[in-house]
Amino acid sequence: DLGLLIIDEEQKFGVAVKERLRQMRVNVDTLTLTATPIPRTLQFSLLGARDLSIINTPPPNRYPVQTEVITPDDEDIIAEALRLELNRNGQVFVINNLISTLPQIEQRIRRLCPEARVAVAHGQMPTDLTEQILTDFINYDYDILISTSIIESGVDIPNVNTIIINSANHFGLSDLHQLRGRVGRSNRKAYCYLVAPQSEL
Repeated sequence: DLGLLIIDEEQKFGVAVKERLRQMRVNVDTLTLTATPIPRTLQFSLLGARDLSIINTPPPNRYPVQTEVITPDDEDIIAEALRLELNRNGQVFVINNLISTLPQIEQRIRRLCPEARVAVAHGQMPTDLTEQILTDFINYDYDILISTSIIESGVDIPNVNTIIINSANHFGLSDLHQLRGRVGRSNRKAYCYLVAPQSEL
């Protein structure tokens, strides 16, 4: 008696996969949820082939995430961002999608903020270890979590209100939007720093 199919994080599914899901049952109402509509879905809704609802109102006491693009050389800004967050007893995500460079990022963060308790997590670690690190981070055993984009969805830690995304130019717009959505989940002002090399014209 399946009557309703709900697809969350629609941007993660390909067109073929979504069609296969719908073909599993005939006459099923489908609701797709996304923070960043994919072009095809957006086009369908603009043409009137699909209904579109937009939730414009943020939850109570939420502030927009202040986003700033900086270069890798802006170490003063990074150090100040880390100190600001730690001084208000908050936590920080540092995102770096290249596992091979995580040790260098960790060294740099420890140099810029020696008083911070730092942890590293990525998808090639054993699952139970990754889970333990995330649990310890949630329990405030660490101040800074350096990780790949494994925290992109499904992670809700209201105490994390600063995120630094390294090599932001290598992420898609949808990914950046999702990552930025990991902060600002409480009534505190949140900050997102996109670290990208200076573009040359």
